[in-house]
Amino acid sequence: MTSPDTATVADLLPDVAALQAGLDAVDYLADEGTATALFCAARLAQPVLIEGEPGVGKTRAATSLAQVLRTPLVRLQCYEGIDVAEALYEWNYPRQLLSIRLAESRGEMLEDADVFGEEYLVARPLLTALRHPGPRPAVLLIDEVDRADDDFEAFLLELLADAAVTIPEIGTLRAAYPPIAVLTSNRTRELHDALKRRCLFHWIEYPSAQRSAEIIRRRVPGSSRTLAEQVARTVERLRRLDLQKPPGVAEAIDWVAALELLGARALDAGAVERTLGSALKYVEDQQVAREAGLATLVAG
Repeated sequence: MTSPDTATVADLLPDVAALQAGLDAVDYLADEGTATALFCAARLAQPVLIEGEPGVGKTRAATSLAQVLRTPLVRLQCYEGIDVAEALYEWNYPRQLLSIRLAESRGEMLEDADVFGEEYLVARPLLTALRHPGPRPAVLLIDEVDRADDDFEAFLLELLADAAVTIPEIGTLRAAYPPIAVLTSNRTRELHDALKRRCLFHWIEYPSAQRSAEIIRRRVPGSSRTLAEQVARTVERLRRLDLQKPPGVAEAIDWVAALELLGARALDAGAVERTLGSALKYVEDQQVAREAGLATLVAG
């Protein structure tokens, strides 16, 4: 019998149902489409691009997959201006300088190769994921890739296609266990076709109010079923308004947590007024909700 320490991805994920059950066990309620996309990414060793509105559970899909596989999650948070030094590696300059001075004190001459070896690399997330020693690949989360610029997106192509990166002073480094790459995007900009062609694709919709309530109760243990259902339905109605940032599941979870902390057992206009900032993060959106009528939003 295969031990947990040596089990392969195929051992742990024989089919989609096994992954869906595993995700459920770590409190991530994935629909069949999301589970299938993650299953294919893991078993085919092919990157998956997950898009959807903010707060629908894209990031948590990757973290939950890592939990199911009992393997490290390596996260790279993208932002405008991110570069190779922050994402892949940088050189340990103090250590290099120390080696040079020690050599000089001994009257030795060092070649470039002597101070630009792997032992002088400081690994950042991408290189950390490539170097993972197994027995199962790490899950590499490249979060909000749409926030990075075109140059960084182009840089990712080699890594996603070949599970390898090229470092000029060393050459090409290939992963012994290619990471399971999960890229997320909020579609703040359109990604290039070259990146999309290297990835499987999945879009996560907002869950139904019933499913949202179940997710909330998983994430806020001990929360009132009535409160979770009321918040889920109210959030669903808020999304129909003309808001700058409609609330996602993450905001619904925060909202219920705040209401539980304040001792609320049911949602009414007064409770909404006191805690509206948990769901709506722009004052303009809060004004739109108030104009629509808080009592009406709660009661439907």
